[in-house]
Amino acid sequence: MSRIGRLPIPVPTGVDVAIDGQDVRVRGSRGELAHTMHSAIGATLDEGRIVVTRPSNAPTHRMLHGLTRALLANMVRGVSDGFRKSLEIQGTGYRAELRGQQLVLTVGYSHPVMMEPMDGAGFELESPTRLHVVGIDKQVVGQQAALVRKVRPPEPYRGKGIRYAGEVVRRKAGKTGR
Repeated sequence: MSRIGRLPIPVPTGVDVAIDGQDVRVRGSRGELAHTMHSAIGATLDEGRIVVTRPSNAPTHRMLHGLTRALLANMVRGVSDGFRKSLEIQGTGYRAELRGQQLVLTVGYSHPVMMEPMDGAGFELESPTRLHVVGIDKQVVGQQAALVRKVRPPEPYRGKGIRYAGEVVRRKAGKTGR
């Protein structure tokens, strides 16, 4: 049995889970998420836990078992705690600012780059060089963070650019002068 799929998902207090056939709705203090499971995978709610089951040991069912369990666990965590991806901006004069919901990045181009948040994601600014992408849907938060990083990925010679917090950028030596 799948090591991930067999684990029950604990439902914290304040989170409501509704399972109607293949449709799962999770509602919490931060919002509501819905997911339609594959027709072969089943889920039941008992004693404050979600248990995901599969019909057979076929490779497809085994894959879907772990995937579905992970998606449901992320939904429960998202509506109760939320998700956060942190980004760092490095480079002389590189900075970020918020104008309403819009993120304005000044990262070495001839113009500032404006970014609208995706539905289900938002921006928080800790300082002009540290920002966070927050939301309840893990996939949307990760996608939004990747789009911000794509504006100016870190380059290997000086390390300038936008990187995930804690990301290690391999540096190159560059040219040697004579």
